[in-house]
Amino acid sequence: MLKIGLTGGIGSGKSTAARVFRALGVPVYDSDSRAKELMLTDTLRQGIISLFGDRAYAGDRLDTTYIAGKVFTDKELLVKLNGVVHPSVMQDFTKWADAHRRAGYKYVVQENAILFDHGFDAAMDYTVTISAPVRERILRAARRDGRESSDIESRMANQLTDSQRESRADFTVRNGERDLIVPQIEKLHGLFMGEIVNG
Repeated sequence: MLKIGLTGGIGSGKSTAARVFRALGVPVYDSDSRAKELMLTDTLRQGIISLFGDRAYAGDRLDTTYIAGKVFTDKELLVKLNGVVHPSVMQDFTKWADAHRRAGYKYVVQENAILFDHGFDAAMDYTVTISAPVRERILRAARRDGRESSDIESRMANQLTDSQRESRADFTVRNGERDLIVPQIEKLHGLFMGEIVNG
């Protein structure tokens, strides 16, 4: 069974691509959502509290705004947080993927915005990045999140550029205003279902 890493910057359409894969019957692991769920488990909770103090949680809920405010201005703290969370996410994904392999799936997808940033790609057989013009990405993200363009640009400055992701990815899907994303993913689906496995 193949493990496919799916990534893309803010506003690129990564989540849209993931929905297309799901519509084709492919299991998709949402790394961001799972990380947030795992951060509520006792083991990770203690590690996060040791870094951020009790304010990291509001009752049973992770205070993502508080944590984001801390790591945005302290890169060393972000590295420590990643060191606590990322190994648990990878372990969780491995168990999830193994279950789908036993169920007979030809491939699964890990949706992960930081696939290349933190070495998640090393565990993948192939990687796919979604790219779109920067201006379109900013407009999409601003509409989606209800944020100012300047806020989106600040977040983008902390991510890899599209060209950096493209240089490392096995496949690039274009998602500009005039691009059709579904046919591109359908083509990849055909490849992952068997064609590239044979050479």
